[in-house]
Amino acid sequence: HVQLVESGGGSVQPGGSLRLSCSVSGFPVTAYCMGWFRQVPGKEREGIAYISSGAGTYYADSVKGRFTITRDNAKNTVYLQMNSLKPEDTAMYYCGVRTVIRGNWWDKTRYAYWGQGTQVTVS
Repeated sequence: HVQLVESGGGSVQPGGSLRLSCSVSGFPVTAYCMGWFRQVPGKEREGIAYISSGAGTYYADSVKGRFTITRDNAKNTVYLQMNSLKPEDTAMYYCGVRTVIRGNWWDKTRYAYWGQGTQVTVS
């Protein structure tokens, strides 16, 4: 049974930091590529960070240099460290499991499992 649980969201002032966690059960995080996405009401879910099964990382231009995706294999958890937060980072943040290898990592249709999301508000 695959389950993803995000946590760590909250309210922060511009320039602040948060660390999001995605706790995974049902498979080892080293077995699949995983991504962090975010969504605001009325807009598409946006891919912002990605970690491959081999631990390679990729970022959307909007967060590059500010956000860092990592994973702790022992805790079976994927993290998103967010620094220098901006008001435009306000969104619901989700982690997802990529199950379709073809295509772009930022394409949400390549992912089959999602957590419930954690809200980040920067103001």
